[in-house]
Amino acid sequence: MSDKFIQEPNIKVVLASQSPRRIELLTNLGFNFEVMPADVDEVVEPDKTAAGNVIQIAKLKADTIYERLMASGNWQTSANDRLLVLGADTTVVLDNKMMGKPENEADAQVMLRELSGRCHDVFTGVVILMKEPNKETPTEISSFEMSHVYFRPLSDPEIAAYVKTGEPMDKAGAYALQGIGSAFVQAIEGCFTNVIGLPIPLVVSMLRRAGITILGTTGRSSTPVG
Repeated sequence: MSDKFIQEPNIKVVLASQSPRRIELLTNLGFNFEVMPADVDEVVEPDKTAAGNVIQIAKLKADTIYERLMASGNWQTSANDRLLVLGADTTVVLDNKMMGKPENEADAQVMLRELSGRCHDVFTGVVILMKEPNKETPTEISSFEMSHVYFRPLSDPEIAAYVKTGEPMDKAGAYALQGIGSAFVQAIEGCFTNVIGLPIPLVVSMLRRAGITILGTTGRSSTPVG
């Protein structure tokens, strides 16, 4: 495969997510990839940090799709083909409490009232599995991004009206920065695309670390990754 974003032949890139936000972010780059939802149980472990949890869930997604592709064997068309699977997970954190997707409209309203007029953190974990043709096991690269988001004070009527739109129901923290929820955000410190669901600068750094040529550049970037 060779496209506007990745100048690499013989590589299959798979996004282990059905998130419309992540799909759109990668598509906007001219990124050539396939979508395979992992459909895993996103279990939060209370003894882990937010960063640890999102990385663990992102790894579970990537591992699930990688194993599925290895079992099927139909991802490879030649002996020189490589496989790259990307998994990601995002959570909102307020007062050291992780906020996932709301369970129902009442839960969404509770989340938004808690976020109203305050600063919260958004964490996204990213895991890349890179399978080279001459190696039995994939190379794994994992890291996370964190951004601060400042909400203006929200009234109960606008919270209720927003929840009724349905937009918050599949979003961590019950809001969408790329949608109506942007009206609630006063400021962001850190990566903008991280708040949407995929920190693109971090992903680029990790892909280059995996040896992928992006916009003519490969190798380690100046952005630290774990």
